[in-house]
Amino acid sequence: MPGPLDGLRVLDFSELLPGPFLTACLAELGASVQKVERPPAGDPVRRMSPGVFGAVNRGKDSLLIDLKQEAGREQARALAAEADVLVESFRPGVMARLGLGPAELAEVNPRLIYASLSGYGQDGPYAAVPGHDLNYLSVAGIKAISGGSAGVPVADLCGSVYGLAGILAALVQRGITGRGQHLDIALAECALHWLNPRLGRFSGAGAETLEAQRRMALSRPAYGAFICLDGRSISIAALEDHFWSRLVRSLDLAPFDTPDHARMAQRVPQTEEINALIAARCAEEESQALLSRLLAADVPAAPVVPPSEVAQFPQFVARGVLEETAAGPLARFPVRLEGMAPLKEAPLLGGRAEAGA
Repeated sequence: MPGPLDGLRVLDFSELLPGPFLTACLAELGASVQKVERPPAGDPVRRMSPGVFGAVNRGKDSLLIDLKQEAGREQARALAAEADVLVESFRPGVMARLGLGPAELAEVNPRLIYASLSGYGQDGPYAAVPGHDLNYLSVAGIKAISGGSAGVPVADLCGSVYGLAGILAALVQRGITGRGQHLDIALAECALHWLNPRLGRFSGAGAETLEAQRRMALSRPAYGAFICLDGRSISIAALEDHFWSRLVRSLDLAPFDTPDHARMAQRVPQTEEINALIAARCAEEESQALLSRLLAADVPAAPVVPPSEVAQFPQFVARGVLEETAAGPLARFPVRLEGMAPLKEAPLLGGRAEAGA
């Protein structure tokens, strides 16, 4: 059975992480992806982090094209004329200066879906400003709330997924109109869109200061990661009142087992005291025994699994979520559609995707 995007031709000019992650998702869905790399060394991530390169470029073919040369630009135009989707992540204006901008390529291929990923978008006062994930999270209001690092490049990856959604929607729209279009995907705006639920909550609660917003977003009773006697942590998220009552009985939180703490609004003023008592109770027990008891009581709890152990997490094992690759165990595309098949490995520079898992 063909994959969901079988026959879709993708031309990928992107480097580093957001664009390659996006096109890797397209490859997982069955699209044919040609990764255009600049000679002599190709995507800088090949050298900076071979593991990252292998993780986000599996299933693609590699083409070495020198866009500084007219022959290279002609080759790129010819490929774009036959493509369904083009993805690029240069600074705004670079592709247009090369004669490969969306307007120029629309003339040779009116059906082309042309996706541009950039930090701040194709126009505006920040369009030409360089940036990375931290900068995009900073301007989107997320860094101010969270303070510390998320440990994963949130803006980069959420921008990739919004790009994927936009491309798929544009393909559906092309099926109706017969026309392609230019998608302007700004990573900072993608991160900002994720802030909407928080903005609504802050507005509804009248939380206008950063201190109040941080307190509302980050500090909730019976919600957090708690260290156990064996040094491992478990996460507890007993937000709803019925989960709270089960947690109180399971951990013997007697000082708070009263009608005055039955509702979330009643518990919030004592968040620090409640979480301190939960931390003390957890510190008295081995993590697995405590986790088993909480799960038996139907409390939302889970082990805090380090990255090196996610491949052994029983739920992921049972569902076959991770597969062995040359870049180590990697998670498959999280939504399974008919016809999806395991990906090949990342390509050698200027070569085809290698056979693999």
